[in-house]
Amino acid sequence: MTDLAEGHRCVGRTAGGLVVFVDGPAAVGDRITAKVYKIKKKYLEARMDDVLDPAPTRTDPPCRHFGVCGGCKWQHVQYEEQLRMKQKLVRDALVHIGGMEQPEVAETIASPDRFHYRNKVDFTFSNERFLLEDELDLPEDRRSKPSDFAIGFHRPRSFRKVIDIDRCHIATERMNRALDLTRDFFRSRNARAYSTRDHEGYVRNLVLREAVATGDFMVYLVVSGRNDDLLHAYRDHMLEGMGEGLTTLVAGYTKRRNLVAYAEELETLHGPGIITEKLGELVFDISPNAFFQTNSRQALRMYQAVQTCAGLTGRENVLDLYCGTGTIGLFLAGHALAVTGFEWEESAVANARQNAERNRIANACFHHGDLKNLAALWEQHGNGRAVDVVITDPPRAGMHADTVASLREMKPKRIVYVSCNPANLARDTAALCANGLYRIGPVQPMDLFPHTYHVESVATLDRA
Repeated sequence: MTDLAEGHRCVGRTAGGLVVFVDGPAAVGDRITAKVYKIKKKYLEARMDDVLDPAPTRTDPPCRHFGVCGGCKWQHVQYEEQLRMKQKLVRDALVHIGGMEQPEVAETIASPDRFHYRNKVDFTFSNERFLLEDELDLPEDRRSKPSDFAIGFHRPRSFRKVIDIDRCHIATERMNRALDLTRDFFRSRNARAYSTRDHEGYVRNLVLREAVATGDFMVYLVVSGRNDDLLHAYRDHMLEGMGEGLTTLVAGYTKRRNLVAYAEELETLHGPGIITEKLGELVFDISPNAFFQTNSRQALRMYQAVQTCAGLTGRENVLDLYCGTGTIGLFLAGHALAVTGFEWEESAVANARQNAERNRIANACFHHGDLKNLAALWEQHGNGRAVDVVITDPPRAGMHADTVASLREMKPKRIVYVSCNPANLARDTAALCANGLYRIGPVQPMDLFPHTYHVESVATLDRA
């Protein structure tokens, strides 16, 4: 294997020199065998079969589900190499997609925690357990677990089947404990897991959240309807198994025909119904359906990097785009004259306002609106002020072309782009810098998701 490709794939060449894109746990530097499943004119697509000569950066993954679960696809690569690969992904995107000749990309900032770093994990129930290879030929009574009940993660490219996870290495120990307790309880009660075939079944999702700074812990169970006796027994079972380690337990009720971990109706069965997290001096209340960065310690470092890039003196009007629950804007508010945030999701705007009130921050306001209409939003809420600094943290799809056009018209002195997708970082920054309007400075990759190919980046664009 000679290089990285999009997503988690690697690139190699056959003995005859033909390019091959390889799925599976290959590492750059490996010599492998692979089975071709697609033939194109200029390249092949294949799945890794065996490693003939391992790369020096290869390591043994600790998770027994590695290679089956689709979550941590880089566990077989030494962490220092993962950081180098993420830096290269960002640089390659800026060169090949953004058209930049020699972009300055800093070394990736490592996560403080390489394992057990997630503050939120979503597990899915299913009545179709994905069978591992050593179980396929066994009769049902000789299998270690029932085939009609699983709680864990979806098998990649499998909508219905779920891998019954024994232990997740990027979840915390308390999360793994709560997972075991939940599995044992509902299996012992013969509760049916939800089926996406006939849309029957009771238990659907288990969402676990743990706050790093406060130690608060939430269990959020999504079910198909009310069953007070069963849920109260589940609450007692979890309290007995976790004691003071369980801060709050919430049941969510939904009739949706999907497995998204979201419920329209919530009932608090224990505790306050929220947990509290701290980032620096700020305090955030996190509700069951709220978004929050999933790596708390590294999120704090990322916000500090944004603050450094913004270069605020206390006199700037800051525009916070795709502000979500307001975490970045509130983090910067103490260093700015005013912060105005815009976000499409109304519930997130409500949470942002609550977070501002919770932290007694008076110079930050948040508004609902479609970011495609940025110019109109600013005309409505900007009170005639000029924008000095823009912070934009768009979803993986990047910014809409109309949003980019509005930013070019507004011409703020500085734009700080927080990206979770190198390809769209490259596309959007290239559009902003077109015709020399902005110059891009050093780009700082940050690893919020060890053992995956996902990488966050912070880029600074200054008006030329």
